Amino acid sequence: MKITTLCYIKNDDKVLFLLRNKKENDLNANKYIGVGGKLEEHESPKEGIIREIKEETGLITNDVSLKGIITFILPKWEDELCFVYICDNYEGNIHKCDEGDLIWIKKEEISKLDLWEGDRIFLPYLLKDDEKIFILKLEYDENDKLKAYKLES
Repeated sequence: MKITTLCYIKNDDKVLFLLRNKKENDLNANKYIGVGGKLEEHESPKEGIIREIKEETGLITNDVSLKGIITFILPKWEDELCFVYICDNYEGNIHKCDEGDLIWIKKEEISKLDLWEGDRIFLPYLLKDDEKIFILKLEYDENDKLKAYKLES
């Protein structure tokens, strides 16, 4: 099981999404997701997401808030343990990302995006303005369809 991070960056009524449309053989191909990725050796989840935000967006932040922990069961891919963050305190300008297009989406438009089924479960908890952390297990089938989930919030 790999350990990953994911962050959704907020700006007023918008959230930054990465449309994954540039990599070959991409688990997230043509889906809208947050920014993030695998942890490097000796890196904590918080250190990893701060690095990933800078690498993928060009933005600099030291202030991210842990909002959830998700276990992804993915038969066609490697299972993941993912630390999910929210960020609304950053500086700098967004640059091009080699993994896809970075797009600001209004909160009320998020439900119209091509998202993973499990993302539709956790995004409302993630975007709440509270400090409660959710724990979620998402189990997908061999066709990448959500088979089962268990949410603790």
